[in-house]
Amino acid sequence: MRRRELNGQERGLLAPLIPRALTGRPRVDDRQVINGMIYKIRTGLQWRDLPDRFGPWQTVYTPLSSHALSGVFAQALQQIQAQADAAGDIDWLVQIDSTFGACLGRRR
Repeated sequence: MRRRELNGQERGLLAPLIPRALTGRPRVDDRQVINGMIYKIRTGLQWRDLPDRFGPWQTVYTPLSSHALSGVFAQALQQIQAQADAAGDIDWLVQIDSTFGACLGRRR
């Protein structure tokens, strides 16, 4: 596993939450595509510079774009957080900094 890629446990949590196309061309391995998405987001590189090990850049771009627009990733995050919370794996201690609004350019 490379530094910016999913490990087996992370993949196991995410895989059932990502929809699979039932028709069309033979699919590239979902793990490869998801790792390509993560690599792109973490590095900020241009799509055409995505390493070959993730497949053609369009193969990664298309599902990333459609899943982001359709809310798949937001739903997956909510479900994974709910599972972790139910297992007691999340500490919900939150600290609020009153200067945050100033960072956004809002006036008090």
